[in-house]
Amino acid sequence: MARQLRAEQTRSTIITAAADLFDRRGYESTSLSDIVEHAQVTKGALYFHFAAKEDLAHAILELQSHTARRLAAETGHRGHTSLEALMRLTFGITRMSVEDPVLRAGLRLATGGIRPRPPLSHPFTEWLDIVTARLVGAVKESDVHPDIDIDVVAHSLVCFFVGTRVVGRSREPVTRQPRRTAEMWSILIRGLVPVTRRARYLSLAARLERELAPV
Repeated sequence: MARQLRAEQTRSTIITAAADLFDRRGYESTSLSDIVEHAQVTKGALYFHFAAKEDLAHAILELQSHTARRLAAETGHRGHTSLEALMRLTFGITRMSVEDPVLRAGLRLATGGIRPRPPLSHPFTEWLDIVTARLVGAVKESDVHPDIDIDVVAHSLVCFFVGTRVVGRSREPVTRQPRRTAEMWSILIRGLVPVTRRARYLSLAARLERELAPV
């Protein structure tokens, strides 16, 4: 059992080190030797868990997928409206991206042409499915205008969210991301939510941003 625990810890250390380098340098500019040095493990330890750099990329995308699905389930099962659940999901991903290099690396891999291995879906496909389901619920709950094109809005929201993070990565500290997510929702709420319900969701966006503000 102790040996298994050490192996799991070593695997986690290698993944975190690879994610940090993929996030900061990019996938193509990172070698396995770089990862070995950064993780402070032997080459034998790395090859025991991962035969190639592609295996590390796939492991990171798997963790990103698991985290997104877990957050979607958590926010969807707490009595929130569909729109609030969607907002909390985006802020949750933002928070974890600030704290966790694995999620930041997952985004960089996804936007850099790395394709997940089946049966794992591309992250953006997963996010589109989640956002679409939440928007369908929000329309039924009258929190979003009934005449919207859900597919178009879902696509635009995912592009907005991803684009904000990609642009921010090269222009400002990652700790700025909660503010950018709140700004995104401020624009979307004014376009999607009926006037009588806007104040509630604008207030929610401001509150969620404050909860993520650096101490």
